[in-house]
Formats: sequence, structure tokens, C-alpha cells
Amino acid sequence: MPAKSKAQQKAAGAALSAKRGDTKKSELKGASRSMEKSMSEKELEDLASTKRKGKPEHKSD
Repeated sequence: MPAKSKAQQKAAGAALSAKRGDTKKSELKGASRSMEKSMSEKELEDLASTKRKGKPEHKSD
């Protein structure tokens, strides 16, 4: 499942870093905090590895 925006990809990267123990879970905010709790490492890896080219900064509703 590819990320739909740059912001989603960045949040997934932060959550993945915390899940792996590279950063503290207490430093996570917003979407990255909920992603870390609810998604597996593989799912986060898929979102974080999405190519950024052509992605909007934020997905419009």
C-alpha cells in the first residue's frame, strides 16, 4: 500500500524508526504515534519506502 502524500510517508518513517527502537516512542506525535501502535513493521516499511516524486505534501479531502 503506497503512501498517498509526503506527509503520510514521513509519519510512517517516524513510526517505523520508533518501532525499531531508533527513536523514542515518547517523541512521536499525531499520526505517527497512532501508526506505530496500529501497524506492523512491514506495513510501515511499505508506506515509508514510497517514492516521493509527484506526491502532494498533504492529501486533499
